Amino acid sequence: MQGGIKLSLFVGPVPIPAPKELVEALTSAKVDAGAGDTQSGFELTFELPARSPLRTLFLLTGGSLPLMRVVLVVQIGGRAESIIDGMTTNVETRPGEGGVSQLVVKGKDLSALMDIIELNGVPYPAMPPAVRVLIVLAKYAALGVIPLVIPSVVEDVPIPVDRIPLHRGTDYAYVKQLAMACGYVFYLEPGPVPGTSKAYWGPEIRVGEAQPALTMNMDAKSNVEELNFNFEKEKKTTPIVFFQEPNSKVAIGLPIPDVTPLNPPLGLVPPLPPKLTNLDNTAHMSPLSALMTGLAYASQHSDSVFGSGRLDVARYGRLLKSRQLVGVRGVGLPFNGLYYVKSVTHDIKRGEYKQSFTLARNGLISTISAVPV
Repeated sequence: MQGGIKLSLFVGPVPIPAPKELVEALTSAKVDAGAGDTQSGFELTFELPARSPLRTLFLLTGGSLPLMRVVLVVQIGGRAESIIDGMTTNVETRPGEGGVSQLVVKGKDLSALMDIIELNGVPYPAMPPAVRVLIVLAKYAALGVIPLVIPSVVEDVPIPVDRIPLHRGTDYAYVKQLAMACGYVFYLEPGPVPGTSKAYWGPEIRVGEAQPALTMNMDAKSNVEELNFNFEKEKKTTPIVFFQEPNSKVAIGLPIPDVTPLNPPLGLVPPLPPKLTNLDNTAHMSPLSALMTGLAYASQHSDSVFGSGRLDVARYGRLLKSRQLVGVRGVGLPFNGLYYVKSVTHDIKRGEYKQSFTLARNGLISTISAVPV
């Protein structure tokens, strides 16, 4: 790796440092980390001789059952951070030259284990969504999964004489469905130490300390290789939910804003006029269910400014992390300011560490005068 950057590989049912032969055979690694839309994943490429026992090991553990656990840890500036903790799901070989072929190991984060067995019909009497999620995640504590569950601002507690919620699909599918219904996200984040992961179920949090600014067009201060932005007015939508007046049965429409204490506006000028969407089906729901539906829709359709780019980790000086804020400067008044990092892809090769990323926020022009550097 580059000076000051070290990559460590841990493998096994209980992750332990990989053998020296395996580390030396690793030629590249790719890790995708999103904000909850999809599962995080990894792809490791090894160059192995045809008779290497490591080839047989990965082929056996990457078959029908994902038994091999893989943890990648990056040490930069004296600080070690896990970038993936997952299970192998697929192993393939590619022809090479001189009797040395490529072995490509693919996998997903630990949510892969949550997406194997369907548990249809498990009842959750009188339990709001947050409690159901905690019960589901408790099964994975032995794997080092630490739940971080934030109850919804509007808890719809089912009354057993009216209805009893039932588990549908795999654990991962059910927890994701509950998150979408509340306008929440669900993802597993590796760390804080190798062999543990944080299972986050809650709203996208767009507050807190921002990462050092991504800088463009500022000569020696520039730290990104490319950075592009676009403004998509139609992406931002304000939902209108309907509540039925009990006496006259008249449906009363109410617009639901996308701004919450955990999701303040990052852009000063949102799209004007805003696009409105009528959620007609909410007229037949209970007031709490209608409100939850509106909040969920608003949170999922709040962004209108999107960015993408690529950086060299050595020049940036640290790892850019997804699911956090980051500053942007040097790209003009409409697009400077703070953004939420929606996804990050790590591209690691010997002597090279690059990151591709996507950004998002709700409007043009920054709400702050300067970004942290």
